[in-house]
Amino acid sequence: MSGRNVDFGDRLATAAAAKQALLEKAKAKANDPELIKKQAERAAIAAAREAREAERREAKRLEDARIAAELAAAKEAAEAAAAKAAAEAAAAAAEAAAAAEAAEAERAARRAAAKPVLTEAEQKAARDARYAARKARKGKR
Repeated sequence: MSGRNVDFGDRLATAAAAKQALLEKAKAKANDPELIKKQAERAAIAAAREAREAERREAKRLEDARIAAELAAAKEAAEAAAAKAAAEAAAAAAEAAAAAEAAEAERAARRAAAKPVLTEAEQKAARDARYAARKARKGKR
């Protein structure tokens, strides 16, 4: 059939025979026990891979949940410590304010005790004396 004198019918027949041969080869391969065994191995490998991936996803989910719980506990502990520190600071501030107030009251009492209590007439006389001294100083100039 090789050569230049091949007509269209011969080419069609050759193509059909080649197609049929390929089809028979594929059918023989599909029924091959070796191929079936390889496909089963691939399916088992894929199932094992999927199981490992699922196991890793579950482990990651558990680890994320553990980390989230630790963070929540740490945040709660920090908030409690901050609240305790704020309460201690408020108590210290209140104590300092009370001490300052008591000291101011004591100073005021000392000032009041140190100054002699003058009557209105004595106060007027002291004021007049200061006024007269000021006038005298200005007059010297």
